[in-house]
Amino acid sequence: MSIEGGHAVEGGPEDGGGPVSDRVLVLGIDPGTIVTGFGLVEKCDGGMRLVAVGHVKNSSRTPLPERLRKVHAETVRLIELHRPDEVAVENVFQSKNVKSALKLGHARGVALLAAAQDSRPIFEYDPREVKQSVVGNGGATKQQVASMVDRLLELGGRDMLEDESDAVAVAICHLHKRNGAQVA
Repeated sequence: MSIEGGHAVEGGPEDGGGPVSDRVLVLGIDPGTIVTGFGLVEKCDGGMRLVAVGHVKNSSRTPLPERLRKVHAETVRLIELHRPDEVAVENVFQSKNVKSALKLGHARGVALLAAAQDSRPIFEYDPREVKQSVVGNGGATKQQVASMVDRLLELGGRDMLEDESDAVAVAICHLHKRNGAQVA
């Protein structure tokens, strides 16, 4: 597996449990050219559970086109492996560093492309919107987001990278807003 830090949780559809009538599997993505976090969260029987979490890691010394190829290829692989019903991607935040914002936009673009190539419904959320939905405060810190992700999914203090917990938070945000969400 070329995705670093990927963790699957037992009991998912790949275990032969079969579809459940109100089951929805969402792939949340926190894009980046150095680290792209992902989290698969399933809504089932009124609750949520973490199916898988991980990240795609690139070296800052790797040329940008190769980093983007890797983010795209691994996103495609995740979609093929887990077959999410919907994909939720975090929007570019406002940045004073234009060069960094452009690189982040490229990473978002290849993640969006991977989902679109498989005809997955794609939804986009601003970072403040994710924080408001998950924590109840649009100005929440990354630690507060990680803590609420842990609580909401009853993970028992499981260690995650910030990019991973942010991606899981994007998926949770989408599940919270799902009935009123607009397709990107």
